[in-house]
Amino acid sequence: MSKKGQHVVPSPGGWSVRKAGASRASSTHVTQQEAIAAATRIARSQGTELYIHGRDGRIRERNSYGNDPHPPKG
Repeated sequence: MSKKGQHVVPSPGGWSVRKAGASRASSTHVTQQEAIAAATRIARSQGTELYIHGRDGRIRERNSYGNDPHPPKG
């Protein structure tokens, strides 16, 4: 998890919200949907990215709540 922001990752017994680089989860939830809702609130308040991982641990979705340049450069 090298990307800055909040990550929704699988954990034993459910799903965890974890800040990038943190060793401990911010919160743990029974369903992925609950974890996504919690992570979205944090990402919006901090103006960071939200990364949603699948059961295999790979990022399957990404949302930005920061100051993205529009239109994107490049």
